[in-house]
Amino acid sequence: MTEITRDIVVVGAGAAGLTAANELRRAGLSVAVLEARERVGGRLWTDVVDGQMLELGGQWVSPDQSALIETIEDLGLETFSRYREGDSVYIGPTGEVSRFTGEMFPVSAETERTIDEITRRLDAMVAEIDPDRPYAHPKAAEWDTVTWDAWLRQQTDDDEAVRNLAFATGSAMLTKPTHSFSLLQSLLMAASAGSYSHLVDADFILDKRVVGGLQQVPLHLAERLGDDVFLQQPVRTLEWSDAGVTAHADGMTVRARAAVLALAPVLYNRISFVPPLPRLQHQMHQHLSMGFVIKVHAVYETPFWRDKGLSGTAFSPYELVHEAYDNTNHGDARGTLVGFVSDRNADDVFRLSAEERKERILESLSHYYGPEAKDTVVYYESDWGSEEWTRGAYAASFDLGGLHRYGADLRTPVGPIHFACSDLAGAGYQHVDGAIRMGRLAARNILEGDRS
Repeated sequence: MTEITRDIVVVGAGAAGLTAANELRRAGLSVAVLEARERVGGRLWTDVVDGQMLELGGQWVSPDQSALIETIEDLGLETFSRYREGDSVYIGPTGEVSRFTGEMFPVSAETERTIDEITRRLDAMVAEIDPDRPYAHPKAAEWDTVTWDAWLRQQTDDDEAVRNLAFATGSAMLTKPTHSFSLLQSLLMAASAGSYSHLVDADFILDKRVVGGLQQVPLHLAERLGDDVFLQQPVRTLEWSDAGVTAHADGMTVRARAAVLALAPVLYNRISFVPPLPRLQHQMHQHLSMGFVIKVHAVYETPFWRDKGLSGTAFSPYELVHEAYDNTNHGDARGTLVGFVSDRNADDVFRLSAEERKERILESLSHYYGPEAKDTVVYYESDWGSEEWTRGAYAASFDLGGLHRYGADLRTPVGPIHFACSDLAGAGYQHVDGAIRMGRLAARNILEGDRS
């Protein structure tokens, strides 16, 4: 068993942990990063499957994500825009397929007016939310004890409008059924992107990708730390006191003045804390859970949809694959579509055999793009729910009533233990941008504590 001593031990080599470690190292402190997996990156993972490079986890960069954009520039990485020329596709409640351009789905004039009106109402509410302190809003308790679905249905009896409005934060982002989380949690999701309108604008939220894959961000950050990143070292026990911490991993022990836990809160219970964390943390962490979404990668000999004048962008709250996009790699002659199956639909298709699941998913894609969508050369499903060190996607959110009850304590250090990950972010919540922000914040809190 190897024993080392560092100023700070960081648990988790995703974007948050590696950002924190680099910030602390830059300030002159020594660090050790312990990562349970055999790779760095956490929920960022670029891999080659059947000869095709696929981004199995997070991949998008949007214009508001300044912390991520700064990091990409600092690391010397290049970005490229998502293909979006041509028509988008929408499938309505009767199965009718419509082509359209712009942000608004091709719904009836009355449904469009309803969506516009409620969107304006939501934008006004979101403008009042501080994404770092959503629990501080005067109506936080009220908004946190009504479900997202129930609130929308209080606004209108237009079911198609409700489904399209609910989609952005439900199936698309929090990846939970809309009856299982609150209006406040939904407003936080929108506030993290600047507005509800931003969140529903695919051209904004899914703007660019990194050439070679977004996992290059943590890979390059890890390179800067060199031998201070230790893989396949899950931390089993963390002893802590005012004097510091001792992290016991599978093959090594690290003694340090402080620790940064840079992993999803649903994984905190994989660590035995000695002494146990305070009662507040035990209760709070039980009210956070991951959503669930299958990210489907369908690769074709060519991007055939472009020849049909389609951008590859497709939506429907009535389809198994509720949204899909052109995800062709930079400079690749092959065409790639990425589609998403979330919450209860994801549960249901995982009760099927792999072959039947693939058939159902490709059938859904064919409703958008035609029968050619069934003829893949590579097909792969990113199933983060079965990942030992993730257990869901994209991130954790509170159950009904949990955000206003516990939100103020989410990032609060416990003695020498600090917390950092995208699940705790305000701006950039659930995104790599938020992970970087939280890594910076944890490092800043440690350094300010040293100066005080």
